[in-house]
Formats: sequence, C-alpha cells, structure tokens
Amino acid sequence: MSDDPDFRRLLLFLLGGSRGGENRARIIRRLRVKPSNINQLAGDLGLQYKAIQHHIRILVSNSLLVASGERYGMLYSLNPWFEAHIDLFEQICGKLGFKE
Repeated sequence: MSDDPDFRRLLLFLLGGSRGGENRARIIRRLRVKPSNINQLAGDLGLQYKAIQHHIRILVSNSLLVASGERYGMLYSLNPWFEAHIDLFEQICGKLGFKE
C-alpha cells in the first residue's frame, strides 16, 4: 500500500503526540483480533472503562474505528480503509517503541 502523508501525520499525532498513544495502539491491536465493546476491552487490556471510552471516542472521531449496535452492546472494529493501511500503523508503532 502506498504511503499517505496525511494519514501518517494523523497516526503520529494520535499515537505519538499524546500521553494515551500507547493505549490507543493497544486498543487498535486488540480490535484487529476481535470486534469488542468497551467493557470487553477494559477487561482484556486492564484499563478503566472511562479510559477506554475516551480513547474509543477519539479513534472513532478520527475515522479509524467504526461502531455497530446500540448502547452498552455497541461493538467497535477497525474501519476497512484503516485495515488496508495497517502496515503503516505497525511501522509507526515500531518507531515509537510500542510492543505488541
């Protein structure tokens, strides 16, 4: 997949430009394996529900995640366009030192 400079800047900002970048990367990696709701993510990642909720809101508003369902049962998964560019995500995670 060709490199998209705007998408690269967005990922660098969301992952490297703030304190929550590593947790956002963990959420994305977890959702690659299985679409989940916020409660499931909190349990699997050992983070507080409110923290997951905050990061999910940011990732959805930047079009990296999509939601399906309603209320507490709402499942989150990767936007298909983002999935097609996942190699860039992994490259940036590697440069930032985020382990899998």
